[in-house]
Amino acid sequence: MKHIPILLAVISIGTIMLGGCKTAANSATDKQSLTKDIKEMTIYDFTVKDKKQNEFSLAQFKGQVLLVVNTASRCGFTPQYEALEAMYERLHERGFEILDFPCNQFGQQAPGTDEEITQFCQLNYGTRFPQFTKADVNGENEMPLYTWLKAQKGFSGFDEGDKLTPVLNQMLAKADPDFASKPDIKWNFTKFLIDRKGNVVARFEPTHDMADVEHQVEALL
Repeated sequence: MKHIPILLAVISIGTIMLGGCKTAANSATDKQSLTKDIKEMTIYDFTVKDKKQNEFSLAQFKGQVLLVVNTASRCGFTPQYEALEAMYERLHERGFEILDFPCNQFGQQAPGTDEEITQFCQLNYGTRFPQFTKADVNGENEMPLYTWLKAQKGFSGFDEGDKLTPVLNQMLAKADPDFASKPDIKWNFTKFLIDRKGNVVARFEPTHDMADVEHQVEALL
């Protein structure tokens, strides 16, 4: 089941609200304070957890071009793993890394343990890039890394040419009429491009053309 029907996977959330929307509102004051403190940081200042719950410093990636992605194994965008792995294989030796953060906040589309998710990705897409422990990217329990990422590049809209843009816009507006004005991650497979100095240079929504993502990655190598 390598290709999941896109419309079914997106619309199937039905009455499931976006993970983190309400908790993010409850902790808005704390997030604003934290954002002020971290706006001038680089990605190398952050530590995350690997699949064995060990602390992992992102300073280990100094000097490399990075693509940070929140993923899900049962999403309509899950087949993007294929393009991500192909990009990784072509560009890895030139100093490119993909950092994969599974997240279950959007339609509960990343069920299972870290090991089960890894096995799924390796079996179906042959992924070899680093995959970290499942974590939140919005709300009161979000990773500090994602607080920083969103402070650097907010949401600027889905790509107009993608057939899922109106579906996503309608779904998100129903959950939160002001969603477009907020920097929160909107859905699985949102991507942040990091240059060799550890700075965010671009944010790609899941509707963004993967060929263009690769073009912009390659321009930094």
